[in-house]
Amino acid sequence: MATRTSEPRGVNSPSIHPWMNFALATSGIYLAAGRRIGWKRGWIWNSPCRVRVKKAAVDIVQGLTGSEDGLLSLGHHWKITFGSLSCLLGESKEVSEPAAEALVNLSQKTELSAKMVSIGMIQIAMEMLYRKNLVITRLLVMLLVNLTQLDAGVSSLLQVEDEKMRGLYVMKLVRSFCTSSYETREDLFEHVGSILVNISKSEAGRKIILDPKRGLLKQIVRQFDSTSVLRKKGVSGTIRNCCFEAENQLQNFLLISEFLWPALLLPVAGKKLYGEQDTSKMPLELASALSIEREAVDDPEIRIETLEAIYLISVQEAGRRALWSVNGPRILQVGYEDEENPKVMEAYERVGSLLIEEGGIDESSGPTLK
Repeated sequence: MATRTSEPRGVNSPSIHPWMNFALATSGIYLAAGRRIGWKRGWIWNSPCRVRVKKAAVDIVQGLTGSEDGLLSLGHHWKITFGSLSCLLGESKEVSEPAAEALVNLSQKTELSAKMVSIGMIQIAMEMLYRKNLVITRLLVMLLVNLTQLDAGVSSLLQVEDEKMRGLYVMKLVRSFCTSSYETREDLFEHVGSILVNISKSEAGRKIILDPKRGLLKQIVRQFDSTSVLRKKGVSGTIRNCCFEAENQLQNFLLISEFLWPALLLPVAGKKLYGEQDTSKMPLELASALSIEREAVDDPEIRIETLEAIYLISVQEAGRRALWSVNGPRILQVGYEDEENPKVMEAYERVGSLLIEEGGIDESSGPTLK
């Protein structure tokens, strides 16, 4: 299985002087009421200066997350820190943004990420994510990426304990991933692709994505047309992971072949223009794309993942027939001739060995779950 994506891991934070006292930071956020200087709990909430106090406190904490020592200090007081920061996510931008950035940075640490999951941070993030006029959407998605690095985080996002709600969060994220207008403004949901890679590492996650009644796989595959490399990586990694279910779910893959084969074969088709002799044996969606100049997929990781997905499909006899039916071996041959990266070439060769042998197939030589 593809290694879970590690991006985004953190948000750059300003450093602060090492003498800054941790208590100064967290107590100011926790109460936002000046307890650290002796004020009573309710006084500051009715004061015009409460926003300034909150911002000053949260800025200190956000600054602390920019250093190892700061993360360690905050980790010692994680209950107060996480609870206080999560309460500020619904505030104005000047307060909610540094609070969200602090949570993203804190979630870099596996032990702190696990504690966040244990107190329901995924549920908090998902509930906040769809509030109107939210200004921290991108940061919350980044937080979810980090939290789903963990098995417990994946289970929480999948809602595996609640049969009626299972998969609802995933459906919401996929819908946002596929409908956000990423070509014209900041792509708030592009990191959802990384979340999908993370959850598709688990069998439960793959089951939800591949459920034909939900139709999620088709929606995800179509996002490979995006110009965003991060989106392409998310899609290729998710398809690759889901292809470990090809033995039992091959029919579901082939039902969306008009979208699946372009997503898998175009990145590894090389740079040349294909002639009519080749394209006449291809479906229109491949023939049209390969007959014109096109932008190459430069990221070798994407090429490797698509080749591994092709391998996993081709292990199945029906999968090999489907690949031959779209003239896939010819595309792979041309792509291999253009390839210069040794690791990508190895991935081509693994697929090629299947197509040549046709008889006894050694599945142990293929990609493995990681």
